[in-house]
Amino acid sequence: MAVKIRLKRMGKIRAPYYRVVVMDSRTKRDGRAIEEIGKYHPTEEPSLIDIDMERAKHWIANGAQPTEAVARLIEIVDSGNLKVKEPKTSKKDLYEAALASAGKEGEEHEAITAKKKADKAAAEKAEKEAAEQAEKDAAQADAAEAATAETTVADDAKTEPEATEAPASEATEASTEDKA
Repeated sequence: MAVKIRLKRMGKIRAPYYRVVVMDSRTKRDGRAIEEIGKYHPTEEPSLIDIDMERAKHWIANGAQPTEAVARLIEIVDSGNLKVKEPKTSKKDLYEAALASAGKEGEEHEAITAKKKADKAAAEKAEKEAAEQAEKDAAQADAAEAATAETTVADDAKTEPEATEAPASEATEASTEDKA
């Protein structure tokens, strides 16, 4: 059996990426592999080449023949001329850099969702306190109205007996005048 180390194409149309595989030379290009030993993404800048050199050398020593493309990839990885992609900066770092360029500090502008939640909680707390204060004010107003009503009733009670006595005295005067 002739074993080859070759590329297995994957991905979408016009967006290929490959796996470096060890497979029988008679199988289809994208068929079943004996072992996957690496990957190759030519569309990235710089291209991603990740090959397990220990397994590649093992298969070559046991008689596997690399294709021209894979031989070139192995040569690049073996020589150390591999370009490495810069690590991607985190979104938080990008955000802080944008704030710094705008002239504002990051402490003032934290995550919006946390602020919205805190503002919402504070608004609900303020509404509850306002409702409680309104209830207390209403209770005090009712108590004040009751107190003024009681004093008014008491004042009216004091003035009413005098008014009721006057007609009684008039009635007695009227009755004495009739007798005379």
